[in-house]
Amino acid sequence: MIKVLVVDDSALMRKLHGQVFAAEDDCEVRIARDGIAALELLKVFQPDVITLDIHMPQMDGLACLDRIMVERPSPVVMVSAQTAEGAETTLEALRLGAVDFIAKPSGAISMRIAEFAPELVDKVRAAAVAKLRPTLRLKERVRHRIGGVAAPPRGRTAPEAPANAAPVAATGDGLVLVGTSTGGPPALEVLLTALPSSFPWPILVAQHMPATFTGPLARRLDRICALSVIEVTRPTLLEPGCVYVGRGDADLIVSRRAAGLSALAAPALDYPWHPSADRLVRTAMEQVSPSQLIGVLMTGMGDDGAAAMKLLHDRGGRTVAEAAETAVVWGMPGELVKGGGADVILPLHKIAEHLQTLVP
Repeated sequence: MIKVLVVDDSALMRKLHGQVFAAEDDCEVRIARDGIAALELLKVFQPDVITLDIHMPQMDGLACLDRIMVERPSPVVMVSAQTAEGAETTLEALRLGAVDFIAKPSGAISMRIAEFAPELVDKVRAAAVAKLRPTLRLKERVRHRIGGVAAPPRGRTAPEAPANAAPVAATGDGLVLVGTSTGGPPALEVLLTALPSSFPWPILVAQHMPATFTGPLARRLDRICALSVIEVTRPTLLEPGCVYVGRGDADLIVSRRAAGLSALAAPALDYPWHPSADRLVRTAMEQVSPSQLIGVLMTGMGDDGAAAMKLLHDRGGRTVAEAAETAVVWGMPGELVKGGGADVILPLHKIAEHLQTLVP
């Protein structure tokens, strides 16, 4: 049984979310009208997952999330408005420790709850088995429990999973193709901030996200990375030292034009998730020799990208799967590993180093 705490200042949203989870046989639901009430229920209800509205009186969603991650770390799914401000706040929430988010439908939600509900339930079920970063807010958590000054968090000690093949450096020009979903934005920060501006291959990113969120994500990454990071909204020539984030609600594809390889934001086709990692990899293989492609599949629920990267692996490309010990949800990389399509399985903080051995 998944114990779900719904936190929202809207009586309508509380009612609708409560009905959604009450209809599920594996969910037990409690309701809180604001962040203060949520913190009280945190102690007595001890939820497995919390859905948390961002804009609330008395204590907003970010302040409440901050307290949750210190007082009783729990998987949190943020409920966000589909606005630029909502996107920026949601990305900050993911940085603070929320495992996922869901955008509120525009218009009358009561009329669209039937299409909104399955995604909400899927995200909550995924969050229930998600891994929280063990070092997240460790110093504050220890201080909260015992008082006084806590020691700084220790570095990661998770063992590196064995590789299936020794790294072989690539020659010439090529592409790095990254697919990720749940837990992706913080994972992308770890991966991309560890790469130098001189990294010679363009990096293309398919991060499952609505269109209102991928632009703010690209701008946030651009501020903190040595690489240049842009959202692909129109045909864009691929250049070294650049990261190309696919626009949400569309697919990121690779095309060859007179000036060279380009990235396009193509209308979404019949794939379950968008931007589709599977479609990105398949279109790249149509334009570039598989030997000049590296596929990286990171945290995310589902199996997007696993079949295409297995094909890339079989045709001579290199593939990297994030290890289970660091993935928030080991769905996408796990499917690649189970299918025998991963050359190496690495904890998140080792992937950038490995890429630099492949593309010297």
